[in-house]
Amino acid sequence: MTNPSDDRTRQRQAEAILRRVREETEPQTGAAAESMARGLRRHFWAGDADPADRMEVLGTRIGRLAGLVAFLGLAIGLAYQLSAV
Repeated sequence: MTNPSDDRTRQRQAEAILRRVREETEPQTGAAAESMARGLRRHFWAGDADPADRMEVLGTRIGRLAGLVAFLGLAIGLAYQLSAV
């Protein structure tokens, strides 16, 4: 016969395992979208540049935003070309 404290320990372990599996398998769109937005903001505001070097931060921001504008311009141009056919 098993000890009641062993049963409680096993039950707590089983509940912890089930909780962990549930957290890993349930879709977390809100958390994923928030994480993606945070990463995007960090990227475009040069979060990875050396904060002590203001020119590097400013240049990184300008370059990344210019790249975004160029990409959007090319995408709009492509959409216009494809709709003209």
